Amino acid sequence: MRKSEKVFIIGHKNPDTDSICAAIAYADIKNRTTQGIRYIPKRAGQINEETEYVLKRFGVRAPGYMPNVGTQVEDMDIHELPLFDKSMSLKSAWEFMQKDDVSTLPISDPEGHLEGLVTVGDITQVYMDASENTLLSDADTPYKRIAETIQGTILTGDPEGIFTEGRVRICVSSLQDLPAFFNKKDMVIMGDREEDHLEALSIGVSCIILGLNMNVTDNVLKQAKQKKAVLISSPLDPFTIARLINHSIPIGHVMKTRNLISFSTEDFTDDIQDVMIKKRHQAFPVIDNKGVCVGTISRRNFLDMHKKKVILVDHNEKGQAADNIEDAEILEIIDHHKLGSLETMAPIYFRNKPLGSTCTIMYEYYNDQKLEISPKMAGLLCSAIISDTLMFRSPTCTLKDKMAAGALALIAGIDIPTHAKEMFRAGSNLADKTPDQIFYQDYKKFIADDDLVFGVGQISSMDEDDLQMIKEQLLPFLKVESQRNNVERVYFMLTNILEESTELIYFGEGAEELVRAAFHKKPVGDSFILPGIVSRKKQLIPAMMKAAQLMQAEIALE
Repeated sequence: MRKSEKVFIIGHKNPDTDSICAAIAYADIKNRTTQGIRYIPKRAGQINEETEYVLKRFGVRAPGYMPNVGTQVEDMDIHELPLFDKSMSLKSAWEFMQKDDVSTLPISDPEGHLEGLVTVGDITQVYMDASENTLLSDADTPYKRIAETIQGTILTGDPEGIFTEGRVRICVSSLQDLPAFFNKKDMVIMGDREEDHLEALSIGVSCIILGLNMNVTDNVLKQAKQKKAVLISSPLDPFTIARLINHSIPIGHVMKTRNLISFSTEDFTDDIQDVMIKKRHQAFPVIDNKGVCVGTISRRNFLDMHKKKVILVDHNEKGQAADNIEDAEILEIIDHHKLGSLETMAPIYFRNKPLGSTCTIMYEYYNDQKLEISPKMAGLLCSAIISDTLMFRSPTCTLKDKMAAGALALIAGIDIPTHAKEMFRAGSNLADKTPDQIFYQDYKKFIADDDLVFGVGQISSMDEDDLQMIKEQLLPFLKVESQRNNVERVYFMLTNILEESTELIYFGEGAEELVRAAFHKKPVGDSFILPGIVSRKKQLIPAMMKAAQLMQAEIALE
């Protein structure tokens, strides 16, 4: 694992209380028992009303939203760079690029926001085309950059001043020829003759550069100060000064500012790959979620991308996992459902137990590791067990679930019947929700052996009137889901917790026949009434899977 490695712990796409609380709890367990790795709970979908109530009740923040676990720019080896502003000289930029083996420099404002790009090609073009002796003034070059470039010292004048007007000249004429050779505001590279210095200052040059650290008299310094001229002394010879001086222009003068192509750290690599292939730039700037340029990436970074590392809780079906799960590296799976369709490239730790809740497994982990469970964490775990077992009424519930919930309730200081009633009331309070939101808050897709795809949603309530109101909203939505996501048969369980029964509504060709075959019942109006059926996982899905297999076998024999 890389330094500062992150591992994301995440549940299924339509997370319930068990999925969310299991992710939070397992992150707590792993962070307390593992060094050098940061485990982060995430959610692949929006939390429902019940889970929101539980999190608020125990003062725990909801995990961050991560619907897609595909590889992103942030998972690449970004070439991190310091901030470069546009006043930097070409010479400094070139030296950095050579030293750090960089072909492209992003240029930023003081807040780190991208302003432009400079490439090696941009700098070499300036070197090759530098035939104009007004280049420095055209580029508004600061005197301090000129002094830095020629290794000089400013003897007098404003270091923050800018050379904005005039040409760069080398003094090769006799004293009497100077007025014709120089113009006012010019910059002059001169020898050590005092008379030439004074004559140049009288003409009105803006800057005199002296090579080989030549002496300058007090009289010249005095005159330069009076005329606000800049004097620079350099250890270099006049030829070298003349050769290097154009390298002092700010990179802002040559940087590209239009049609810049940059990527966000949150962009998915599948989305940027085509852009990088079509635009044959050597490197592309990368912007973080605060808008700050943090470095660059190039096409070769695709060769050493790091897949997201994830631990899955409360599911092991590919169809229920976050998008692009096949592009992530699955390290562990902790679940209490039947074996699903996920595949991994290497052996992993897989803990799957026939219990009513994943959070019962988390309770066992805490005990195995001899970790103290905080009251708020106990509250989350107990709530998840109550939710997934329908307060111990589900056939998936085991003695271990009941014992775990009892022990956790003592730590959390809650009364299970009272807390369960409040939870379920919050979960069925859907007055302000759209049919879309109600339907998807607990919805899963399944694939039978004959490649039949069907989806099953569920909502549980202690109030039959609430369930009937929800039924009227969802009946027309079943068709929407079938057409929207190409699901052949769509079902929704309206489960009455107190009566321990389910009303099953349905849509799709063959949907009614499958339920008839699974439960040997006839529909009552537009739904099936299934007494004693409260568990999707242990009662509904196994019966429907078995019926689908038998129906397929009968078709094959005909």
